[in-house]
Amino acid sequence: MTSRGYIFAVTAAVLVLLAVITLLRQHKLRERHAIWWLVAGTIALLGGIFPQSLEHAAKAVGIELPVNLVFFVSIAILFLVSLQHSAELTTLESKVRTLAETVVLQQMRIDALTGDGATSAPATPAPPSPDPDQNL
Repeated sequence: MTSRGYIFAVTAAVLVLLAVITLLRQHKLRERHAIWWLVAGTIALLGGIFPQSLEHAAKAVGIELPVNLVFFVSIAILFLVSLQHSAELTTLESKVRTLAETVVLQQMRIDALTGDGATSAPATPAPPSPDPDQNL
């Protein structure tokens, strides 16, 4: 890789790290979400500063081209980020369901105490009347 490529790689890694740190400081990104981005930025920075280490790591793992190792590590980090977000989404969905059920129960208690039936949940519909033509 040319010196221009090394400079680009280091600059891009530093910009990623600065962006993540800025988002952390502005409280727009939480620490548990930033971990994988900090790991990715640090690996990219080390790979840009020490390009020979990337070649040695690729050979040690049995990958012929160092660029393939970069792609593999990038995909693995994005997979882990996606997995983390999926786990958190599942937790949040469970909490939202619990909160919705609590709100409904509280509303029913309020309605029972105030005797106000206007805000209560609609009654269950009556079963349909039998069709006289069915008995033919």
